[in-house]
Amino acid sequence: MDSVLFNTHDVVLLMTAYQCVLYALLLLAVSRGHLPRNLFLALFLLSHAAIPLDILINFGEEFRFVALEFSPNLFYVFGFAYWLEGPLLLWYTRSSLYKNYRPRLYEYIYLLPFFLYLAYEILFYYSLSDDVKTALQQGYDLAVAPKYMNYVTFAREILRVIFGVLCVIEIRRYRSHIRQNFSDIQSIDFRWLNLLVDGFLVLRIIAVIVSLMILCSVHFGLSFDFRTMGLTANYLTFLLVSVLIFFSLRHSALVGTVDESQAKKQEPEKVTFNDKEVRGLLELMEKKSPHLHHALTVEELANMVGVPTKTLSAIFNRHFGKNFYEFINSYRIDKAQALLSDPDHKNRGILDILYDSGFNSKATFNTLFKKRVGMTPTDYRKQQLKI
Repeated sequence: MDSVLFNTHDVVLLMTAYQCVLYALLLLAVSRGHLPRNLFLALFLLSHAAIPLDILINFGEEFRFVALEFSPNLFYVFGFAYWLEGPLLLWYTRSSLYKNYRPRLYEYIYLLPFFLYLAYEILFYYSLSDDVKTALQQGYDLAVAPKYMNYVTFAREILRVIFGVLCVIEIRRYRSHIRQNFSDIQSIDFRWLNLLVDGFLVLRIIAVIVSLMILCSVHFGLSFDFRTMGLTANYLTFLLVSVLIFFSLRHSALVGTVDESQAKKQEPEKVTFNDKEVRGLLELMEKKSPHLHHALTVEELANMVGVPTKTLSAIFNRHFGKNFYEFINSYRIDKAQALLSDPDHKNRGILDILYDSGFNSKATFNTLFKKRVGMTPTDYRKQQLKI
């Protein structure tokens, strides 16, 4: 009776690799002027196609022996992807957020762990004869493998988590920047990027837990079911990649609207302002109603007030305790409340009200209105007009 080459767990690994490769090729085929960004994502996906292959070769119950018979050089070759996917995801995140992004020269230091690991494998594994490599793989077991490699694996997983956290920080910094500078941000969709970054960050944290379990089991004799945890992570990876492909058909990738240098520019702590400038802002808001222009930016408002942009930002943050986005939309909500409670406007639709208040999105209007007032615009109108 023929033996089974792939079990269900192995098939999941193969399907994950297949999906990643197919998605990467599709991205490169439809770049349409977004080649740098799509290239980073494609390379990231290819690295994640290599990781399940590395798991399959090293830990597949039957396939391990087939791979060994084919060539002992297959072992570890796909493992280099672990050291590459972190920098690639970070570069993709930055290229999605910032227009015309290219990695700075110093950012290539992120690849140093990869080259160190490459040098190690060349010196201590690939330089050996095929017979010696075959003998090493035939007698391989976690319990007898060099113990320092478990620490290397643990450090590798920690490094991957660090890159994931850097991606999260980058997104939060960008969110903060656009709220400080734009009053209309509903066209910027973070959902797909958040799913990508947060999803793989969770998987990396699971990988840290698995590697820690292995360390404790091998070095300290503690009993942990790290194999089940590892299999769970494999299935979750397959699910995440499937969901990402599905969502990519419905949501376009985030396109940066600002330069990286602008988003990372910190407001000087000693920017000063006076009461006259604050009064000038408030008078302008009351007389000119610039908030009714849905695409208003902080730079445009600063020109109207006649103060530097940094000064106006300092007024928002330190005097009003709000960012630009919150400040402008508070005026828009006030305007909407006035219109909704006015009997002369009771027959007007909610869409007309939100447009006349300076909003450009019903979803954003409903969310901000309910957060500020505590009820929906429709319920507010009913309460005010006793409908």
